[in-house]
Amino acid sequence: MRESQQVADAVRAIATPIVRSLQLELVNVECAGHGPRTMLRVFIDKPGGVSVGECEQVHQSLGHALDLENLIPHAYTLEVSSPGLDRPLKRIEDYRRALGKQVSVKLGRPWQGQWRLIGRVLEVSEGGVTLSLTRVVPERTLQLEWEGIAEARLEVEF
Repeated sequence: MRESQQVADAVRAIATPIVRSLQLELVNVECAGHGPRTMLRVFIDKPGGVSVGECEQVHQSLGHALDLENLIPHAYTLEVSSPGLDRPLKRIEDYRRALGKQVSVKLGRPWQGQWRLIGRVLEVSEGGVTLSLTRVVPERTLQLEWEGIAEARLEVEF
């Protein structure tokens, strides 16, 4: 496992109880860079979205906890934010939250010559996700197994 992934996992373990105590959800933790250029990005959310104040509260609490743990023995930058309107979908809970919403899915192998599909999430199960493909003619429903999805994110709809 890469060092940055180990740091991200350790930060996730420290951040989880802090975020939960504030009735928020820890969406993701990313670690990039090395030495004093290390960047920790923590993404939080809740139904209806998070406020700047909630991000600040997590930032302060998590920053203190990380300093006490001395997890990173050099300077680093900590960012706490929401995952955004086009948030990535990584866990089954993310897909369940996206029921009825439009998503963009990058496939691990092409389907009918296409590597990326746009569709509305109709169903989520332990085996995968069912999409109503909105940009194919005729429109059709397609069930994707989790192993076939390389990445996915919400599509911003106006």
